[in-house]
Amino acid sequence: MNPQAFWGYICLLCFSFVSPAKGDLQPLSFQPETLYQYRYSLDLQLDHVSTPSPRGAWLRAEALVQLQRLWRDPGGEELLQVQIRDLKTQHEPEEERRQDGTGGAPAEIALSQEAWAELQQPVFISWSGGKVKAFYGDEGESILISNLKRGVVSLLQLQPHAGTAVEEDVSGSCEVTYAVSNHSITKTKDLLSCAKPNSGFTSVNKIFGVEWQPTSKSQYMVKENLLQSVLAEESHTVSPALRSTTGIKISSRQQLQLVSPPMPGPAEVAGQSLEDALAGTEGRHQPLGMASLPFRRVCTHCPSLRAYLKAFDSQRVKTDTSKVATTWQFQRFIQMLRSAKKRDVLQLLRKAPEEMLPFVVETAVAAQSVASLAALSDFLDFSKEPKSLLEKFLYAAAFSPRPSGELLRLVLDKLDGKQLAPEVQETGIVAVGSLVGKLCWQKLCGLQEVEHGVETILAGLRGAKEESEVVIYLLALGNAALPKTIPTLLDHAEEGPAAITTAAVSALRQFPARHISSKVKRAMRRIFHEKRKNYEKTCRLAAAEILLDNEPSPMDVINILLAAKELDTEMATFLLLKVQNSLRADHHPARKIMKDIMGDPQINNYNFFSKAGISSSFSGPLTVTQDLLSTFGLDLLFLEGGFLRKSISDFSLLSHGQRLHAAQVTIEAQGMESMLGENVLEGEEEPELMAGMSAIFFDVQLRPIVFFRGYTDLMAKVLLSSGEPTSVVKGNLLLMDHHQVIPLQSGLQVAVKLQGGLGLDISADMDVSIWEQELKTSINTRGSLAIDFQAELDAPFLQATLRSQTEVETSIHFDTILRFSSSPVLMCLQLREEQVPYREIFTVSKSAGSQSSTARKGRQGTVPGREFALHRANSKVCNLLLMAEE
Repeated sequence: MNPQAFWGYICLLCFSFVSPAKGDLQPLSFQPETLYQYRYSLDLQLDHVSTPSPRGAWLRAEALVQLQRLWRDPGGEELLQVQIRDLKTQHEPEEERRQDGTGGAPAEIALSQEAWAELQQPVFISWSGGKVKAFYGDEGESILISNLKRGVVSLLQLQPHAGTAVEEDVSGSCEVTYAVSNHSITKTKDLLSCAKPNSGFTSVNKIFGVEWQPTSKSQYMVKENLLQSVLAEESHTVSPALRSTTGIKISSRQQLQLVSPPMPGPAEVAGQSLEDALAGTEGRHQPLGMASLPFRRVCTHCPSLRAYLKAFDSQRVKTDTSKVATTWQFQRFIQMLRSAKKRDVLQLLRKAPEEMLPFVVETAVAAQSVASLAALSDFLDFSKEPKSLLEKFLYAAAFSPRPSGELLRLVLDKLDGKQLAPEVQETGIVAVGSLVGKLCWQKLCGLQEVEHGVETILAGLRGAKEESEVVIYLLALGNAALPKTIPTLLDHAEEGPAAITTAAVSALRQFPARHISSKVKRAMRRIFHEKRKNYEKTCRLAAAEILLDNEPSPMDVINILLAAKELDTEMATFLLLKVQNSLRADHHPARKIMKDIMGDPQINNYNFFSKAGISSSFSGPLTVTQDLLSTFGLDLLFLEGGFLRKSISDFSLLSHGQRLHAAQVTIEAQGMESMLGENVLEGEEEPELMAGMSAIFFDVQLRPIVFFRGYTDLMAKVLLSSGEPTSVVKGNLLLMDHHQVIPLQSGLQVAVKLQGGLGLDISADMDVSIWEQELKTSINTRGSLAIDFQAELDAPFLQATLRSQTEVETSIHFDTILRFSSSPVLMCLQLREEQVPYREIFTVSKSAGSQSSTARKGRQGTVPGREFALHRANSKVCNLLLMAEE
């Protein structure tokens, strides 16, 4: 390269560094000894999404923002002083609202002298061509005032060229995208990408969380390298995931407008460095983070546990868990216990009467504060307390919506090295599995308590001698759903006895689809196709369902359908109905594959689908809204002799791509045919006479319940039966527990809180009449749901709370009548829901200065009761059996 070309190349490189790209603007700067004044305005609106609801909170603020350059280094970094003056704020008072519901004349809000003095104190920023590199202020300043200044300073965060960057401002460290055109810069901020200090919590299951939809866009006008104006707009829609109609909409608009012409300002500060320049200013200024600081409002009207204890004898708690009044009390107690001291919680536990004690224990577990867990640790003596109370404590822990390591440690400490009743020990093991799984969902798998919990389950599994013990540990591994335990479950699934194999496959069904690997699928193929040994038919069918429900390959589906030709009538009927159900369900992962396969007449023909067994598989929607699909599924597997082998009733929730087993109750009966003199099919072992039940609630597998085992046990329970149904679950559960702080670009913030409590009473009954050759099962579910959703706006001059409260009571009955005196066996299924009363209340509370107001609206109604038509053949049998009983 000749010298002339070389220097030409160097000049071209230099030009590329100093000259902006096409469409980009020159770097921004402020002139020395000049005072720039910007007119600042803020408009903020909070409203309920639902109607009817009171008008929300409206706020307007105006101020003068003064900006001046104090120092500049040769590289272009500038020290700017930013000061807020002449702030005026207005809101819409409730008492001045017009009759048509629209707003009246806005009212001025007076700031306190202390707040006014703090607001006028200047802050300083290190600024370079549009980028705020550092922020300096008084760390002793009140959080709300300091955040307001952060909001103003964040408006000065920009870049004069197009592209994507990560910037830190009042929202946190966020991904932003810039577009540049002429004198305009458009900045779009992805608020969902913002990383900020953790200041909240949420339920592990996203179905019980909130949906947050934010947008943010800012428009900058620049002329002659000087910022002329800023218009920043943002909106947030926040609602419970299950019910978007009770959401809250937040709209905010900020504007900076240069007041021309600029005025003469003070001379620049002398100094060799930025630190020297800062030292030459008045006051002490520390480097502060740009992200908004979380603010927690002091609750002056919240219930106090100490005050409650003083009037304890006159404020007893209602204990009917299926009533919504009890569920609201449950949530109120949680709030009391979260702010209470250990001695007060312990006093409540010791003072509560016997019938109220389970309620208090559930509340203390749900509160999950350090004080409440410490009080429970002192109070609960696993060697003395009744089994029912200990199981109540363990199940409350298992159902916790966001458990902590401290809660798991408490459970492990209470179980460690103690001789416990079998029921308590089994409940404790499945609770440990649930807690381990939920902590890992919260990315807390590395906690020492989690590692101890996993080792407790695995060590117990290795040392278990009884078949029933092994089953419990396998079910606990299903609750935990840890990928590293899958090899252990596969070993037991393929090699164990029938009960252990079935439990291991059942545990694998609780794993998400992403963990059902090719290795798991190969094992399920071996079980279903009996490549290594013979397997019990319920286990084979469960293995087939794992293959069908987890992104099946076309060959898997084809092989399962081909194998159905060789199965006995009832198994084949059940399996083929499963395939047909998946074709009807829009959400089923294998629907498309199965639809393609069913297009082949060599498979979809009478020869395949003419099996005429009485087994059935049914699923269909119960409730469909824009946020929720609730479904009911019923699987019934019969033996060749016409006796019910297994029934599974399933209530599932699907919302925003998430699925939850709200309730799944499995009832099994075996050995009934031998009791009545029927011959067992050749090649099959004579099963033990047994009937039992297992249940999954909110994705937590409970301890199985055995109704009877053996003929002697059956006769004893028939003769000595009290006639009372068996309680499956009874108590209060905290389903929704969410707290989120949303920092607005103005520096104000909105705290979103969601709490949802469920009072549940589920009982099951099995009645076997040997003389009338009739079997009846009944599952009764009564429940109440109370949801409290609120958004709190906190500003130095206004506090506002928008709140929606929803309450529902429901009762669902599922009955089965099976008469095996006739041939074929007659069976009737009944699913009915009693009328459902509901109520919604919308509230807006505001406080500005010495003025406060509250507006409330609501609606209520009753959904009529209904009986669900399951399928036509069932309706015919029900008419026959029920008419005969009359």
